[in-house]
Amino acid sequence: MDNPPRRVRPPLAIDTVCDGATISHNEDLIAVFEHDDITDSVTDSITDILVLDGGTSVADTDHIDVEHGDVVWFVREFCRRLEPHLRRDVPQGDSVRLALADVHAAFLERTRRADVPLHAWPIAALSWLRIVRSGESATLQAWCVGDCKTLLFDGDASIQDIDPYVNPQEAILQAQLRQLAEDGIVDAVARKAHLLPMLRARREEQNTAALPSVLCLAPRGAIAARTFTVPLAPGAVILGMTDGFYRLVDPYRLLTAGELARRCAVMGLAPVLAQLRSFEADARRAHSLAVKPADDAAAVLCRVLPGPDDGP
Repeated sequence: MDNPPRRVRPPLAIDTVCDGATISHNEDLIAVFEHDDITDSVTDSITDILVLDGGTSVADTDHIDVEHGDVVWFVREFCRRLEPHLRRDVPQGDSVRLALADVHAAFLERTRRADVPLHAWPIAALSWLRIVRSGESATLQAWCVGDCKTLLFDGDASIQDIDPYVNPQEAILQAQLRQLAEDGIVDAVARKAHLLPMLRARREEQNTAALPSVLCLAPRGAIAARTFTVPLAPGAVILGMTDGFYRLVDPYRLLTAGELARRCAVMGLAPVLAQLRSFEADARRAHSLAVKPADDAAAVLCRVLPGPDDGP
């Protein structure tokens, strides 16, 4: 009996940037894992893309990793611990909880079970973008917590925000910033000192929530992730990014979301990152719009290339 003709899976082209606000410290992380899933003699190709944004520490000191910082340790350790659980037959949320349990055990071991204050427990935002290529089709399966952003450019001038999440804390923070500006408090260090009690209370709340909305060390209940599945046509472009990269749109308003996606798709990520850093270098323009004068910035651009039967 002749073997059936092999159906070629659509290839991907992936571009990434991950740049710290300072040379020696970066709490963002982009990771890409490729693996195959074989079921009933059918092989699907799976690409798992992790967009991680560690929440800036509000503690006085680091308790886990004095050299690199607790938040850097958390995002790197989570990524390392998740990799063994990247299985298609395990729901993404279950894989995340398994990885977090491993990270929590490592945290207890490294701190020797010391009484680390809750506001010092690290957290992170995550967009886990899983692209499954089966036969001639491709599908995006996403699992998201926190405020990373994912845009889809379908190749026909249409830009879709497929995870239109708005962080409710951001409005509260912006109101506080406006009040501090009206009071004449514009220095970044002074602003952070005034905001620190509120930021620490918020961090404790995130670490003890019954339904956590971020990655945290010891979730007390099911993680409130946003999930969605989107078919991907040949030529589709996915742009996933941390909020530091998305500053070009919000709060700086240099580009619209559509302009950002198109510019990245045409120029690549590096020139767009350079535009961000150039703007942030002007303290008078950028520093009054955010708590931090600059943020770590990371992005991934994934393009579904036409297969051999899809034409040029």
